[in-house]
Amino acid sequence: MAAILPGTDAGARDAAAAHQDRLTKPQGSLGRLEELALFMAGWRADPHPRVDLAQALVFAGNHGVCAQGVNPFPQEVTAQMVANFRAGGAAINQLCRVAGARMEVIALDLDRPTADFTAGPAMTEEETLVALNRGAAAIDAAADVLVLGEMGIGNSTVAAALAAALFGGPAAEWVGPGTGAGAEGVRRKAEVVERGLARHPGRDPLRVLAALGGREQAAICGAILAARAARIPVLLDGFICTAAASVLHAVDSRLLDHCLAGHVSAEPGHRRLLERLGKRAVLELDLRLGEGTGAALALNILRAALECHNSMATFAGAGVSEG
Repeated sequence: MAAILPGTDAGARDAAAAHQDRLTKPQGSLGRLEELALFMAGWRADPHPRVDLAQALVFAGNHGVCAQGVNPFPQEVTAQMVANFRAGGAAINQLCRVAGARMEVIALDLDRPTADFTAGPAMTEEETLVALNRGAAAIDAAADVLVLGEMGIGNSTVAAALAAALFGGPAAEWVGPGTGAGAEGVRRKAEVVERGLARHPGRDPLRVLAALGGREQAAICGAILAARAARIPVLLDGFICTAAASVLHAVDSRLLDHCLAGHVSAEPGHRRLLERLGKRAVLELDLRLGEGTGAALALNILRAALECHNSMATFAGAGVSEG
């Protein structure tokens, strides 16, 4: 699938690298900032990329597996938090404002949760396709970067199930406290995930998404693919967002080449998941909120990288000897 989608522009990246070598600093001294600037240059096909429009999307969904008691908060909280997002009162609103990102929350049939994956597939193929398309349709093709986040009570259990199904290993290696589950709650989540895996043993990625995933996970996949088609780099958030993206990695590992891991969260499965994907996080701040908060924070680092790349003087321009 990746073969029919745009790839990184090697010429633009090489030109950006040559420009980096002329800036008034020892080569490589800005470390990861230099890497981020070259990443953006390649994907935006521009040796001097800028972020004029940063789009942040938060997809929200509800999950039938909550019937198994995996969530310390009631499902009503999903809709309540969507209202909070729209009123500008959540953490992600503040972080998007600071980072200069235009944020939108997209509620996906909150009054109609997915089915309980311990009893049957969470979604039909048609429901999965609808959610994928809604994610893709939310992309603004004029954006220079996309920040992705999610909201959905119970979706850390869904993320653990997806990760275990796609990469293997016992459920206990993938589950964590989520929104605050104690030891007994984590044990229950692991048991529920194991039951889901036993009921849906297949490894076909898109069937795994339908069987174990949720509408917000499918929408994230659709958004990532649409961003790739438009050459828009993506900042992934934490465990849940990354687990959703892992479905595409399982289809073709190249499908996530335009994605950066915004941060590594405190949810224990996230670091393991990033290792499987070969992604190095931009930040590590012990966040575990979701909503796209870690990805929004990483946008500030990305902007800083581009400011240095585009605005620093060259040795020749500043009259500084290169030694």
